[in-house]
Amino acid sequence: MVHLELAIDIQASNNDVWRGITNWTAQGDWMMATTVTSLDGAGEHVGARLEAFTGIGKLGFLDTMTITSWDPPNRCDVDHTGKVVKGTGTFVVTPLSDHASRFIWSEDLDIPLGIIGKIGFLLVKPFFLFGIRRSLAKFAHLVEIGKI
Repeated sequence: MVHLELAIDIQASNNDVWRGITNWTAQGDWMMATTVTSLDGAGEHVGARLEAFTGIGKLGFLDTMTITSWDPPNRCDVDHTGKVVKGTGTFVVTPLSDHASRFIWSEDLDIPLGIIGKIGFLLVKPFFLFGIRRSLAKFAHLVEIGKI
């Protein structure tokens, strides 16, 4: 199991950040090379299913998820149920003031392929985290200017 966690402060209310982060279909506007689909309407309840395709063209992988905790406007947990990505993910939004919030993105992932997968992940981890940091910065900007 690998734990990953990144946080970003956003100059927007807790509710605005929550609405942005749980606007599943808009995640493609800020998450690098990812398109998210809710399979259950707005996907705003425990048991709702989501799919995220990450890749370019047809080269990539499908990350299927089920929401396991739904506590607006503060926390959403998902269980990754795909063939490639397995584990849990968490979105936490914490108010810093009336007009500022902290968004924490974390994942606890089972890395496939045993020791080969763990070594491979160590090699790609810096690039992966770089991509997530850039995506979170773009998300923060879009929320701050009211585009999400």
